Amino acid sequence: MGKSWFLGILLLQIIPTKAAFGVGGGVSVDSGRGGVWIGGGINTQTPSGSSNSRHDTAYTALQRWKSAITDDPFGILDTWVGSNVCSYRGVFCADSQQELYTPPGLVVAGIDLNNANLQGSLVKELSLLSDMSLLHLNSNRFTGTVPDTFRDLSSLSELDLSNNHFSGPFPSVTLLLPNLIYLDLRFNNFSGPIHEDLFNMNLDAIFLNNNQFEGQIPSNIGNSPASVINLANNKFSGNIPPSFGYMGPALKQVLFLNNQLTGCIPEGVGFLTEMEVLDLSFNSLMGQLPNSLSCLNEIEVLNLDHNKLSGVLPDPVCSLRGLVTLNFSYNFFSGFSQECTKLFFRNVGFDFSVNCIPGRDMQRPKPECSMIPGGGLNCLRVPSARPMICD
Repeated sequence: MGKSWFLGILLLQIIPTKAAFGVGGGVSVDSGRGGVWIGGGINTQTPSGSSNSRHDTAYTALQRWKSAITDDPFGILDTWVGSNVCSYRGVFCADSQQELYTPPGLVVAGIDLNNANLQGSLVKELSLLSDMSLLHLNSNRFTGTVPDTFRDLSSLSELDLSNNHFSGPFPSVTLLLPNLIYLDLRFNNFSGPIHEDLFNMNLDAIFLNNNQFEGQIPSNIGNSPASVINLANNKFSGNIPPSFGYMGPALKQVLFLNNQLTGCIPEGVGFLTEMEVLDLSFNSLMGQLPNSLSCLNEIEVLNLDHNKLSGVLPDPVCSLRGLVTLNFSYNFFSGFSQECTKLFFRNVGFDFSVNCIPGRDMQRPKPECSMIPGGGLNCLRVPSARPMICD
C-alpha cells in the first residue's frame, strides 16, 4: 500500500474532507456495469421508446429532491430543468441494455454531488431511482435521517453520506441493500449502537468514524470481509471481540482510536497477517501485548498510545520489516528489548515516552508506576518459552 494513502486515511480521523468543489460532468467508463456513463451536465438527447417511463420516474424523484434543497451556493440545481435528467449536473446515466431483462435506453445510474455544499434533506422519492449504483454526497449540509424507502435501491453499491449533518440512530435501512460494498457515514451526528448485521454484509469498506456511536462492538465483527474498518472517534465501549482476529487476509486497515474500549488486545490479532494499519490509541486497553503481534509482517503503522498497557515490548514486534510508525507512548510499559533500539537507525517513528521504563527520559513519575492498571487482568495469552513462529 502506498504511504500517502494510509497517512491520508489517518488524517481523515481529525480533518473532514474539504476538497475544492467540483461536481463532474462528462462521459466515463463504469467498470461495475461494463458500460459507459453519460451525463453530469452534458447536453444529451432525451431517450425515446420504452425507457421514457423510467425517465419520467427519475424526473419526478429528482424534482422532489430539488424542492427539499434549501441552499445551493454553487448553482448546481440551476441545470436541473427539463425532462432530460441525464443533462443534470451531478447526475450520470448508463445504458440499461447492460442489465438483463430491462428495456433499452439510458437510466440514472449514479449521482455524485460531492463538495457541493448543498443544504437540505433526503426525500423518500429517491428510492424510485432503482437503477442507481452509486450515491456520493460527501461534504454537504444535509440533515435529518436516511429514508426507509432506500431499501428499494437494490442496485446501490456505493453510499457516501460523509461530512454532513445527518443524525438519529444507525441507518438500519442500509443493512437491506444487497449489493452495497462501500458504506461511508463518517463525520455526521449518528448515535446509538450499531447492528451486528453490519458485519454479515459483503462490505469492502466500512467508515463510521467521527459520529456518536456507542455500545459494544458486535461480537460477530469477525464475519466481515472488509478491507477497511474505521470506527474511530466514537463512544464504543467494552472489549475488542475475540472474533476480530479471524477476519481473514483481506483486512488492511483497522482504526478504533479514541473510543472507550477496555480489556485486552485479542491474541488472534496475529492472524491478520496482511494488516497495514492498526490504530488502537486513546482507549483504556490493559494487559500485556500478545506475542502474536510479531506475525503482522505487513504492518506499517502500529499505534497503541494513550492506553493502560503494560509489560515489556517484545523483540519480534520491533523486528517487523515494514514498520513506519510504532507508538506506544502514554502507557505503563516497563521496558523494551535491544532490537527495539535499532528502530532509530531504521528511520522508524518510534515513541515510547511517558511509560515506566527505567533509565529512559520522559517517563512517568515513580509513584504512577507503583500500581499498574489491570495488573491482575487475565488476557488468556498463549504461554511459550520460544518466540512465536508465524506462518
